[in-house]
Formats: sequence, structure tokens, C-alpha cells
Amino acid sequence: MPTMKPRHLVIDPQRLRQGAAQAVGTLKLLANEDRLLLLCQLSLGEACVSELEEALDIRQPTLSQQLGVLRSEEVVATRRQGKHIFYSVADPAMLDILAVLYRLYCPKSETS
Repeated sequence: MPTMKPRHLVIDPQRLRQGAAQAVGTLKLLANEDRLLLLCQLSLGEACVSELEEALDIRQPTLSQQLGVLRSEEVVATRRQGKHIFYSVADPAMLDILAVLYRLYCPKSETS
């Protein structure tokens, strides 16, 4: 019986480099605890600044700064209603990443 050699996949290095650069950018964005907390909270649904401040115990200046970073990177979308601005996760891929991080790192609820 002839032995089969393993097939080596050929990956276009330029496409791989582009994907790697995108992944590094996303990981750098998530490498800030406050931004990660904000995105985890927003993965549950949209929220305004006051709701995020109360839920996460992040003070207003820090909250505004980190939401600004997320807006500039187009990771969150905004919707204005009266005096309130509501934030939501704009990138479906980010929701997938957050789901994996939640599964790996967030505490499991104890069931009796």
C-alpha cells in the first residue's frame, strides 16, 4: 500500500500578513480592561453612558475616553434618542471573539 505524503497548504503570504495585521489591531483594542468590559456589556445589547457607568463602575471620564476609542475604530455604533446616546457593538466578528473570551475566561455560574 503506498504511503501518502501530507498535503502542504499554500497560503498567500500577502493575504496572511493582512489578516495578521487585522488580528493584531483587534487584539490591541481588546487589551485594555475597560474597553473589554465595555464590549462585554454591550454584547448583551445597547446601552447609554449612564447605564454603562452604573453596570461597570467605570467613571465618566474613563468611560467617555474608551468609548471614543471604540467609536474611532468603528467597533461600536451609536444611536441618539433625545439627550441620550446609545452604544452597541457594530462588528459581528467582535461578538464572536467576545463569546470565545467569555467561554474561556468568565466565571461559570454555580448550579446546585
